[in-house]
Amino acid sequence: MKVFKFGGASVKDAAAVENVAKVIKQFPNRDLVVVISAMGKTTNALEDLLAEYASGGSAAPAKLKAIIDFHKKIAADLKIPDSNLEGQLDALFGALRQQLEREPSDNYDFDYDQVVSYGELVSTAIISAYLRATGLDNTWADARRLIRTDNRYREGRVNWVKTEKLATDKWAEVKSASKKSGRSIMLTQGFIGHTDERNTTTLGREGSDFTAAIFAFVLNAVDVTIWKDVPGVLNADPKYFKDAVLLKRISYREAIELAYYGASVIHPKTIKPLQNKNIPLYVRSFLNPSAEGTVIESSTFSDSLMPSYIFKVNQVLISFTPRDFSFVAEDNLSELFSLFAEYGMKIHLMQNSAINFSVCVDHASAKLAEVMERCKERYEVLYNQPCELVTIRHYDQDTISRLLIGKKVLVEQKSRSTARMVLVEN
Repeated sequence: MKVFKFGGASVKDAAAVENVAKVIKQFPNRDLVVVISAMGKTTNALEDLLAEYASGGSAAPAKLKAIIDFHKKIAADLKIPDSNLEGQLDALFGALRQQLEREPSDNYDFDYDQVVSYGELVSTAIISAYLRATGLDNTWADARRLIRTDNRYREGRVNWVKTEKLATDKWAEVKSASKKSGRSIMLTQGFIGHTDERNTTTLGREGSDFTAAIFAFVLNAVDVTIWKDVPGVLNADPKYFKDAVLLKRISYREAIELAYYGASVIHPKTIKPLQNKNIPLYVRSFLNPSAEGTVIESSTFSDSLMPSYIFKVNQVLISFTPRDFSFVAEDNLSELFSLFAEYGMKIHLMQNSAINFSVCVDHASAKLAEVMERCKERYEVLYNQPCELVTIRHYDQDTISRLLIGKKVLVEQKSRSTARMVLVEN
């Protein structure tokens, strides 16, 4: 059995959904678990809807209508002769409408998961019906009943033992029901799970890759393929680096490093469960499905053959200096780390000296202002923005020099294989 994952760009409209069917048909004799994201920019639209709902704004009904119309147009464009689909969509949107008619809870993250999860549910309902209409018999499976997490909303942590039991039972059911057809396809949602109380949770933004890895791990898949609109894993984002090159083969370790430093092709949590069972991960283009793409596996042989570049823009470099001019010690660091954790702000780079501690974080004005305000009594707080954080894996001096043209270095860190710099325009 293989696991396929299709992201939002691969199901953004009717033509894209038709292409998904074409890709699946290229694997006629393989059992598949197919993990699918919300369509196009639906997650963003649902986040906007949630913000309006949480603030008591009057535009929520109009925003919801736009989301419903978007999906119903795709379903109409696909000309799906499935009398059950309209009722399924009405039921899903009806449940979402009921959620929005309740008073918002005191936990925004809880409300987030109950609302935003509908993007994946609606997307998979449409695509499952379309696949059946094109001769690809499949079972629609609700990930809210398969992936068990704790109660940490928006960042649910997987209960692997319970998830394995739920997923293997469902897969056995799918296999049994599809004996006559000779192949089994289970179509389910990325990004979402559920708690012991059956409340919906999500696995973190862009978490559908992780979902694919979860199913691969608990069902002992042969491999996982993430279908994207790029040829595979590139050594740089082509938006910032016009000479980006395909990395045909990298190790799990290298993929984890690239994801940790901010490479956007693979979700950071995806690799660990695959590495634990030595399950290869392929990143391939749904625009050119016959191309090889990238394979991520255990061998480290190819990792250092080519430098890789990760750019994080719109960064802020913040420096904290104790007002009593004391050394930055463990109690200071503990206090500051706790504060960033409280606000859910991820530190991308840090550096300290005797009396100074600096961090590089994403720009998020409201949170940043509160963090800095809370620190002003004990610390002098200085910051630079906008900054750019550049990470180079397997660097040499030539690669660094090329990137420093017209830039000023505020912070520089080097290890044997990785160079990282916080830069501003010179």
